[in-house]
Amino acid sequence: MKKIVLIAACLLWTGGTAWAAGSPKAGKEKAATCAACHGADGNSQDPANPRLAGQHRDYLAKALRDYKSGARKNAVMSAMAANLSKQDIADLAAYYASLPPVVVTQR
Repeated sequence: MKKIVLIAACLLWTGGTAWAAGSPKAGKEKAATCAACHGADGNSQDPANPRLAGQHRDYLAKALRDYKSGARKNAVMSAMAANLSKQDIADLAAYYASLPPVVVTQR
């Protein structure tokens, strides 16, 4: 009986962890509108728009939650984040965190 309870607890724990972590594949599908400002690969060429590729997943998720709640102010991003679900945020954060960043050096 203890074995069954342990297996069930492990399945619940890993299932919850996978959900919380988000899916890079699902995030890629959801990122189409983000590409207009942040680049198709998350490496914006416009210095006015941040590069998202390679940023830490937790940072990206918090930023989106803060735009959504109004804790972080930016009219464009607040509007973009307004209708994102918790899963959308987790997926987008996982996607951009999985991308390689491009390092730009100043001359």
